[in-house]
Amino acid sequence: MKRVLIYLIPLVLTGGLFLLFATQINENPNLLPSALLNKQAPEFELPPVEGHDQPGFSTADLKDQLTLVNVFASWCVPCRDEHEFLVELAKRDDVKIYGINYNDQPENARRFLAELGNPYDAIGADRNRRVSLNWGVYGVPESYLVNQNGTIIYKHTGPINAASFAETVIPAIEAALADPS
Repeated sequence: MKRVLIYLIPLVLTGGLFLLFATQINENPNLLPSALLNKQAPEFELPPVEGHDQPGFSTADLKDQLTLVNVFASWCVPCRDEHEFLVELAKRDDVKIYGINYNDQPENARRFLAELGNPYDAIGADRNRRVSLNWGVYGVPESYLVNQNGTIIYKHTGPINAASFAETVIPAIEAALADPS
């Protein structure tokens, strides 16, 4: 009997953990908290992606306009999946899109943008990941909506897809435009 319990207890605990993770796998990734939500964007200055024709960007670029800051990398498969929604968003005149190229080789970043299109008004290269850490990035992709005052008002963790684009990203943008404070 003791021998059965010795084997059964770890098996039951493992099964319980498996069930917990399995039930949470499709939950909303935006439930990850952001310590910077409703606070000023961190101070930073990023150089451009080497060999790319766009400038880098800094905190100063996030003032006086509604901005979506998207953290991406060429090696990130979900970044490829969400890219079409960023390209669609770039067609709007009421929101700027800035990219933080996360821990990426410049030639790979340039190839990624040439292949999928470039929705960004500017791209900063975060080769050492320091700026991304200051933003509180858990992993790529992540996107932050920054209002006209430089305050982070919305965070989207994970790739933007059709549902999140229509149900959370666009409504967050519309709400920010309706109330710029």
